[in-house]
Amino acid sequence: MGKVRYGLMLREDGFCYDDGTTARLAENHFVMTTTTANAAVVFRNMEFARQCLWPELDVHLISITDGWAQFAVAGPNSRALLSKAVDHLDLSNEAFPFMGCAECTVFRGTPARLFRISFSGELAYELAVPARYGDALICALMQVGEEFDVTPYGIEALSVMRIEKGHAAGSELNGQTTAENLGLGGMVSKKKDSIGSALSRRPEMIREDGLRLVGFRPVDKSAGLNAGAHFLATGDPVDMAHDQGWMTSTAHSSELGHSVGLGFLKGGQDRMGETLRAYDPVRGKDTLVEVCSADHIDPEGGRQRG
Repeated sequence: MGKVRYGLMLREDGFCYDDGTTARLAENHFVMTTTTANAAVVFRNMEFARQCLWPELDVHLISITDGWAQFAVAGPNSRALLSKAVDHLDLSNEAFPFMGCAECTVFRGTPARLFRISFSGELAYELAVPARYGDALICALMQVGEEFDVTPYGIEALSVMRIEKGHAAGSELNGQTTAENLGLGGMVSKKKDSIGSALSRRPEMIREDGLRLVGFRPVDKSAGLNAGAHFLATGDPVDMAHDQGWMTSTAHSSELGHSVGLGFLKGGQDRMGETLRAYDPVRGKDTLVEVCSADHIDPEGGRQRG
């Protein structure tokens, strides 16, 4: 109890269609998050599994999407800020480590749930309260956070940080990629059965030279990168026969001072440091890029675990 696990959702054909977290709040009480766009699809598929695949299980599913307001509190001061909001809960790293969770109260008695999870790659938490308290909570967090120069951040800022951290999102989880493509093949158990696990192990799906999610940075640091560009060896002609993958997500990293990207590359896990062309015929761009880890910043994860 009190732990969160990250997980992938596979279709029956072994391809990923969503990801999320599952938190254990009590012995028989779990809360699952999904991507916002796929919440209804995941709930529908889980309900199908409950009713049709495993009807003997004593399990009940309830969608609480509209019942709770949940806020991400991220950054090096997030623990200090939340210590002013959460009642009687030890937030030290030892007592409430990364991927921990707990039911609690905030601001002297309001029921809440706290999850130590991070999509931004920073020290971060997600704090949930019943929906009717959502507006009051964000106002109170902004007030107690003034001494820490708290500021709201939106989807664009989060997108930059998740690309810097190498976290997969909609551009990578597009229904056409596998756990192996994402570098998460080890998450699909070979000992226990799950939906899609058998077909995910087809030879073509797990080949060593298959597409892998890796990072890219421009050789010329002043050059920008574009999602949709295709990767070619520097001496190869521009045709599909020599296509080696494509760029899925790009952003300018203010921390690094240059553009960074994520993309799928054939055998990418064994090609770190290699220089390729990122060819974008739509925009007429041809940029030299270096293959690197998808973790552009803090690859050891010290920030989110500290």
